[in-house]
Amino acid sequence: MEEPNRLVEEATTNDMDGQNNEEERDPESNSLRQPLLKRNRTLSSSPFALVGAKVSHIESLDYEINENDLFKHDWRRRSRVQVLQYVFLKWTLAFLVGLLTGVTATLINLAIENIAGYKLRAVVNYIDDRRYLTGFAYFAGANFVLTLIAALLCVCFAPTAAGPGIPEIKAYLNGVDTPNMFGATTLIVKIIGSIAAVSASLDLGKEGPLVHIGACYASLLGQGGPDNYRLKWRWLRYFNNDRDRRDLITSGSSSGVCAAFRSPVGGVLFALEEVATWWRSALLWRTFFSTAVVVVILRAFIEYCKSGNCGLFGRGGLIMFDVSGVSVTYHAVDIIPIAIIGIIGGILGSLYNYVLHKILRLYNLINEKGKLHKLLLALSVSLFTSICMYGLPFLAKCKPCDPSLQGSCPGTGGTGNFKQFNCPNGYYNDLATLLLTTNDDAVRNIFSVNTPGEFHVTSLIIYFALYCILGLVTFGIAVPSGLFLPIILMGSAYGRLLAIAMGPYTKIDPGLYAVLGAASLMAGSMRMTVSLCVIFLELTNNLLLLPITMLVLLISKSVGDCFNLSIYEIILELKGLPFLDANPEPWMRNITAGELADVKPPVVTLRGIEKVGRIVEVLKNTTHNGFPVVDEGVVPPVGLPVGATELHGLVLRTHLLLVLKKKLFLHERRRTEEWEVREKFSWIELAERWGKIEDVAVTKDEMEMYVDLHPLTNTTPYTVVESMSVAKATVLFRQVGLRHMLIVPKYQAAGVSPVVGILTRQDLRAHNILSVFPHLVKSKSGKKH
Repeated sequence: MEEPNRLVEEATTNDMDGQNNEEERDPESNSLRQPLLKRNRTLSSSPFALVGAKVSHIESLDYEINENDLFKHDWRRRSRVQVLQYVFLKWTLAFLVGLLTGVTATLINLAIENIAGYKLRAVVNYIDDRRYLTGFAYFAGANFVLTLIAALLCVCFAPTAAGPGIPEIKAYLNGVDTPNMFGATTLIVKIIGSIAAVSASLDLGKEGPLVHIGACYASLLGQGGPDNYRLKWRWLRYFNNDRDRRDLITSGSSSGVCAAFRSPVGGVLFALEEVATWWRSALLWRTFFSTAVVVVILRAFIEYCKSGNCGLFGRGGLIMFDVSGVSVTYHAVDIIPIAIIGIIGGILGSLYNYVLHKILRLYNLINEKGKLHKLLLALSVSLFTSICMYGLPFLAKCKPCDPSLQGSCPGTGGTGNFKQFNCPNGYYNDLATLLLTTNDDAVRNIFSVNTPGEFHVTSLIIYFALYCILGLVTFGIAVPSGLFLPIILMGSAYGRLLAIAMGPYTKIDPGLYAVLGAASLMAGSMRMTVSLCVIFLELTNNLLLLPITMLVLLISKSVGDCFNLSIYEIILELKGLPFLDANPEPWMRNITAGELADVKPPVVTLRGIEKVGRIVEVLKNTTHNGFPVVDEGVVPPVGLPVGATELHGLVLRTHLLLVLKKKLFLHERRRTEEWEVREKFSWIELAERWGKIEDVAVTKDEMEMYVDLHPLTNTTPYTVVESMSVAKATVLFRQVGLRHMLIVPKYQAAGVSPVVGILTRQDLRAHNILSVFPHLVKSKSGKKH
């Protein structure tokens, strides 16, 4: 345990939202206004940030409407036509997000099916000719080159493109600014890297990257393009704020899920259940509109490609498991095996999360050593994957083909999914059928109905164990990767195994057991229920599966919650992203907002009419992003006509920098006229984020001049009384999407400051509170581990 002074110093640095310090400091000489940790402005160049770094340097987003005089004036001036333009542009951007995501998803699927398909066709031909070593060399070499392409792009050009991207989207929609996550370079690397990584037969999917791609399109459309090539179209200026960008990214993430599974309703519910913190009915409609556009695009391309115009794409490339014509029957006795599937899925999902957490911590240590180590790690995983996928089918026994499958068993290089591998004519290798194929074909094979004897028990055990190992070692390397498909394949394998074990006691088809197994493992790992249920229903196109799917998902999530967090929450913790959970810790009710304010440095306030020198001094000596504006000697409208202290509002750091840059200075202490302010500023400029105080030049004479901060001050900031519990303040902070929350005193009296302190995201994080109030550790209960 560290000494109390050090604990207080750690806590007081946590409220500093953003950091510019680039030099190491001696901890012994550290003041309360200086950080103990060296922090950077951008995310770590490795796929995962420093493990265990509980204090995040990343800033929050300004979702709150800044109701200053300029905003109110602009709002009053907006005509009905301008409002209609704004609404029309929202729907237009939602359409474009769906259109671009759908087209990109189709092109990604088409590229993967052709690249992987031609690669596997050549391997099968070598095996048919008994040229096993040549086949392995070709298979491993092609996978090696494809992995190298994906890893080089991520390591050298866009480190933030590595991984699924969903945790960062979840953090952004929670109010955390995740730099460089939605840029044009990240988008391009994500597209090309996903194609290369999935085509390399790595145990990862394109579903997570598709969500990230949809969010990138939404962000770029909302801001008018990349930073260096933005469109200056006047209408787009309406979206130059964090609130509208948040809504667009929500639509983009929904479109990505829809593009991955052809599930429009499931995509909307995924955004609602998993990634979005803020939601309203208007956003629901626009998000659903985006996913509807995606479905139309996908359906059009599927119909076009059925005629053979897309190479090997054909009917593949999109997970399709249509059992609408299959009679699904189950009875009360089937509740037992269904419950067992749910329990196993919850246990295995939480175990998967636990082991993956440990492996990611190890990978972080390797990735921190440099770019070469990242590349070597990715290439080592690729080589290991190639050895396992090519070598393990030799352990499987050949199975005779079903006579009813005329011409398609065993499959040739161009048709059929049954791989002959090293088997004689009329026989197939069931393990090679699952391994030496594209991911989507593997899903269709293992989900297939009316095939109770298609896969041998030994092959399913090997397949399940292999994908457990590959899923753990593959996720975290420096390539775009998704978690959905590996978990689906693992869950479907143990679902098939359970179907064989329960065969004498149930009449449910083994293919449906595979579907339930995949759903249970996803719920056990990701802890999603409603969106997963709808995705699987839209995937299977059979409402008869609804009751048993719901039951499996509920059981799996409940069991998984008993052990640890969801996989995305674990990744958020590893990255050090200051995500605020919906449910504050119970012990947070034992501490008040005023007590948190007491352990922080005194709040830095500015007067309504302030000296330029004072503003420059505050900006140089602090890293806060918001400052209360206080007026003294104000005559109250009621009560005794004596001077009172008024909390006028909150002014942002970026607006202070804008004032200094525009030099709206006064020679005497007075209020500015409305026309003077509008002549210098526009609401468009207030939405921009300006640079640093070091970039602003102020002369010695200007230091003695004055600035009227009233027109730029948000006069309606959110405030809480100092006696409010931290738990209640956390709920308000998260639901409204705040960056700053002012604490006001419980008692108003002469000489009492109208503001006690400011709460920021870092102040409300459980770890930071416990570091200052260690006695709360004894009283905390129900804390998740």
